[in-house]
Amino acid sequence: MLPIDPHADLGRRAWIDCPRCRDARHCADCRSERNCGTHWRYLLANSGSVLHVQCPSCAHLWDHESHFGRGAA
Repeated sequence: MLPIDPHADLGRRAWIDCPRCRDARHCADCRSERNCGTHWRYLLANSGSVLHVQCPSCAHLWDHESHFGRGAA
């Protein structure tokens, strides 16, 4: 397992599903799209609407396309 990125900041978080461990799949808050106090991800950086995140549970790193800020094409 990878270590947590040294630039990870507890103050920068994202609430998206981890594609590896899927630890939030049975959480009522996460299923209702609320910000759960347990199943958050480190938001390491972003490039436009693409978020670079890491799961604190399994340390998986991945990019997530949020589509935030994109207008109709």
